[in-house]
Amino acid sequence: MKKNDVILLLIIVVAAAALFAVLHFALADSGDFAVVFVDGEEYARLPLNEDAELTIKTEYGTNVLTVKDGQAYVTDADCPDKTCVKTGSADELKSIVCLPHKLTVTIESEGGR
Repeated sequence: MKKNDVILLLIIVVAAAALFAVLHFALADSGDFAVVFVDGEEYARLPLNEDAELTIKTEYGTNVLTVKDGQAYVTDADCPDKTCVKTGSADELKSIVCLPHKLTVTIESEGGR
């Protein structure tokens, strides 16, 4: 490899790293929301870039949704099986569902899912 080849390779690596950083940090986190549905109706919409805790109290039961470090997960529920708590965090491909409470938590971008 010649000196010019090494310089060209370094420029390509730096440009790729800069593009990755812009796409990953600037665009990915800006418009993501945890959207809570109860019985098919939107109950709440929480931005993932702000830590929060929401108690969802309905006629079906109570769940606690926690948003922390860009992730949303159910930390407590009064349903018998607690599958929603065991599910872990929601992401664009995986929702959190609590069937006894008719609760669903999905992740959506600002422009929709």
